[in-house]
Amino acid sequence: MVSSSKASQSLLDALFSSARVVHRRHFLAAGAGIAAASFAGDGAQAKTAPRAKRTITEQDRQHMAQAIQTMRQAGVVDKTGGPFGAVVVRDGEVLAVSGNSVLRDNDPSAHAEVNAIRMACKKIGAPNLRGATLFTSCECCPMCYATAYWARIGKIYYAAAWTDYADLFDDSNISIDMKKPYAQRVLHPEQMMQSEAQKVWLEFRKMPDRARY
Repeated sequence: MVSSSKASQSLLDALFSSARVVHRRHFLAAGAGIAAASFAGDGAQAKTAPRAKRTITEQDRQHMAQAIQTMRQAGVVDKTGGPFGAVVVRDGEVLAVSGNSVLRDNDPSAHAEVNAIRMACKKIGAPNLRGATLFTSCECCPMCYATAYWARIGKIYYAAAWTDYADLFDDSNISIDMKKPYAQRVLHPEQMMQSEAQKVWLEFRKMPDRARY
C-alpha cells in the first residue's frame, strides 16, 4: 500500500510539474491528452480521432487540376517561383487561385498557398475561411500548413508529396528541424526580455476591445 501511494504521488507530481497555461477551448483536449499519455506509459502519445474520409468528387479533381495547371504556369512558364499552385474553394465557389511568386516578389513567404489564402481572405473581407477547402499541387510546407490552420481552412487536398521533390526543396527538413529542442535547431531560437513582453500581454488581456481572430 505504501509503495502504491508513493507511485500515485509521483504520478501526480509529474502531472503538475508539466502543467502549462492552455486556452480554455483546448483545456479539455489537453487534459485528456496528458492523462492518456501518463497512464498508458512512456511511449504513448495522445492521438486525435481520425475524421471520416470524404469521397473525392469530380469537382474536387477539377479544382486540383487547376492547382496543378497553376503550378506549371508559375514554375515552368512564368518562372515566378517554384512549381507550386493552390486553389481555395468554399461552397462550390473558387475564392482564389495562385502560384508561387517568391522570385517575382522577392518574398520568401509568397508560397502558392499563402498567396491564395491572402487573396481569398481579402475577397470575403475576413481573416478566416471557415468551411473552405484548400487544393494545393504539393504537400504543404510548415508555413503554409500553419497559414491554412490560422485561416480556419476546413480541409486540405494535395497532389505531390514532399518526397517527390525532396532533392529540390527542403520542406521535410524544416518539419524535422522544428521537432528538435531549440538549441539543436538551425536557427537556434533563444529567449530574451520575457518580462517586458509579458507586460504587453497583461495590458492587451485587459482590453475589452482586443483583437480576436
